[in-house]
Amino acid sequence: MKLDILAISAHPDDVELGSAGTVIGQVKKGNKVGVIDLTRGEMGTRGTPEIRDAESAAAAKIMGLTLRGNTGFRDVFFKNDEAHQLEIIKRIRQYQPEIIITNAVKDRHPDHARASELVSQACFMAGLRKIETVFEGEKQSEWRPKVIYHFIQSTYVEPDIVVDISDTFDDKMKAIKAYGTQFYNPDGSEPETFISSPQFLQLIEARAVEFGKTIGVKYGEGFTVERFPGVRNLFDLI
Repeated sequence: MKLDILAISAHPDDVELGSAGTVIGQVKKGNKVGVIDLTRGEMGTRGTPEIRDAESAAAAKIMGLTLRGNTGFRDVFFKNDEAHQLEIIKRIRQYQPEIIITNAVKDRHPDHARASELVSQACFMAGLRKIETVFEGEKQSEWRPKVIYHFIQSTYVEPDIVVDISDTFDDKMKAIKAYGTQFYNPDGSEPETFISSPQFLQLIEARAVEFGKTIGVKYGEGFTVERFPGVRNLFDLI
């Protein structure tokens, strides 16, 4: 199955928080978008891996994903090493995306920057034909995505590009709230965490307003890039 866009992130809910508005917008334009979560978020304070599985499936439906998968890496303990790189290379070659979306280049949770680096390196390595990988008994062909976009998470990072998500912001918030155990619930009895306070959801909206203002729209999502964006027409930048 070939995808147009593949988002790969450390935890279930990372893509929703950082780029759901953009993902939903691309799906509405007819693009095939998939998400691969590297872990099941099993080290999270609230909920269980099984509940997170159900929540991520619900969020996938809201976003209109073509597929959602999970590599089963160990939450908190996964590494950027050969074994983990090869698993990511297999997924990239399997789905042959033109665009990769992944975690922030730096953030308060160490998994995020580590996942960002892991995915970025695997994207390059997936284009090296002498790195051999096998899927369902067949040798895979090399494939290198054209571009990698890193979304922005809790720690503010100056974006290189901002995507207008004014038309998809409400659906983004629905996808986030599909993770009922993770975010604010006045009737919940689990321990409070950084992301479970009502102020955290307010931060998500405030960040979207802030980025949106920079491009003259209501809501935006920011991304950093690894190479300069290129256009054929200056009007594409308006």
